[in-house]
Amino acid sequence: MNDLQRLLALANRVFWDRVRSTRMLIMLPILVLFLPGMAWGFSDPNIILPGGHQPDEPMEVLFYASLGVVFGATMCGVLLAFDGVSRDRASGVFELKLAQPMPRTHQALALVLGMWQAIFIPVAVLILLSLAIIRWRLGEWASMADITVHLVATSLILLWYVVFALLASSRTKDQGTAVAFGIGMWFLFTFLWALVTTMVAFASGVTIGEENNVQWLALEGALDLLSPNGVYHHLLETRLVQIDRGIAAWQTWSMAIVWTVLPTWWFVRRMETLQP
Repeated sequence: MNDLQRLLALANRVFWDRVRSTRMLIMLPILVLFLPGMAWGFSDPNIILPGGHQPDEPMEVLFYASLGVVFGATMCGVLLAFDGVSRDRASGVFELKLAQPMPRTHQALALVLGMWQAIFIPVAVLILLSLAIIRWRLGEWASMADITVHLVATSLILLWYVVFALLASSRTKDQGTAVAFGIGMWFLFTFLWALVTTMVAFASGVTIGEENNVQWLALEGALDLLSPNGVYHHLLETRLVQIDRGIAAWQTWSMAIVWTVLPTWWFVRRMETLQP
């Protein structure tokens, strides 16, 4: 068995360990509520959103239903991965794993891959169910390009939060502290980032919250590149011509690569120097 096969085999064991866990059984109803549930609600032909807007295209519905990914799926990813390292360190298993004839880099990558698969595969299945719901409610399928971008963007944001949780887990042997760090990071980007944007706008003299204010939209779009949730929304907006916040597609995809590479590299480096 070569190095790649060993890495994939370890990732597969991590995947099955997490996807069969009691934790996942508890999360599944939450994911069903947040993903197909929101798709059902936003695809209602009679729904009127604030501002009098009514979604009438599958990609628009997917965009609004992506709130379920931001609020539900990412939190589940954090809760699934928060003890990926700390539990083994606390129990002494981590030392045994490090003694195996497998480079730490490969162990770290297998851990990331297995944890990410455990949350993304159920979410992807529910997104496909959401697409069927939208087709039934609106009478139209989303285009293949829309589906591809939505799935890729969702896979990336879940990967980012899994890596954040694993980084937090690698910083402590205490599982309570690990979950606190992971949820704190999730809370920062999900709720508090809007406050950061508002404070920067106030300091810059930009009028806050006006949808037709070009300066506000440009500032909000630029600061969103510094948040994983913001980059996720920018990725989805590349498929919505009616939304333009002054951010080019190449900037969005470049930041998506940065958010993917840097935290993963940081986690791998952390694992290489981590002491049991």
